[in-house]
Amino acid sequence: MRAKLSVIVPVLNGAADLPALLAGLMAGVEAGLIRELILSDGGSRDATMGIAEDVGAIWITGPASRGEQLRRGAAAAGGDWLLFVHADTVLPDGWVQAVEAQVEDGRPGYFRLSFDAQGVAPHIVAGWANLRALLFRLPYGDQGLLISRAEYDAAGGYPDIPLMEDVALARRLGRRLRMMPLALRTSAARYSRDGWVRRGARNLWLLARYLTGADPEVLRRRY
Repeated sequence: MRAKLSVIVPVLNGAADLPALLAGLMAGVEAGLIRELILSDGGSRDATMGIAEDVGAIWITGPASRGEQLRRGAAAAGGDWLLFVHADTVLPDGWVQAVEAQVEDGRPGYFRLSFDAQGVAPHIVAGWANLRALLFRLPYGDQGLLISRAEYDAAGGYPDIPLMEDVALARRLGRRLRMMPLALRTSAARYSRDGWVRRGARNLWLLARYLTGADPEVLRRRY
């Protein structure tokens, strides 16, 4: 596969995080894998737009709702395959080969999760996230999502909700989701700020509330 992948990143004041993500994406550019990079903005007031212009990314802007930002990005994408990643993601070495292998497999995939922090708590939280994704096919957006354009459209895409949009789409994809063999690294800033136990417990509570029918807008306010 060459130049078939659209990379879609929801952003909101992401100037501090984007350089690390963009550095990792260069491997896909050099391999001829990436067709385009789309930054779907929710009203940034920092240098995010300037970074997008510097790297030649497609810039889309609108209301700050992660589900809707992802939908807008996907609507603008021209690739046969879509890779959704968050702005504070760092892609691992070898991600190009992992993506190409998953495309060959034909099913949607996601990465294992790790944090840019050391210690027991980050290890436990990441381990639980990976176990949850593997057993229940419920990866979160910070694990990325690789999916064909055709399957994304058939599943209805991301819903226009401010929270749990990743879980909603994952539930539609179900057993077809596959964990890829590499772990991407994501920011631990929110966990460090709120406390690992408190943030982890809150995330689990939000997931349980969503799965039992709670309104995502109400959950967003709690988040």
